[in-house]
Amino acid sequence: MTVHIGDRVRVESERAGQAGRVGTVKEVLSEEPRRLRVEWEDGHTSVIAPDAGAMQVESGSTKP
Repeated sequence: MTVHIGDRVRVESERAGQAGRVGTVKEVLSEEPRRLRVEWEDGHTSVIAPDAGAMQVESGSTKP
């Protein structure tokens, strides 16, 4: 799955009982291996490298 700038993503928590995080992709640093800069709903920014199945794209950007 290709991720674009502006896509909203949900990353599941690694800890039981802890909520996942929702954020917006601000930059695609690399496709393989996937590295994304994400701004979370709380305003913090992280660079993530999600494992297979650990991230869901909730809604796509308007770009093709």
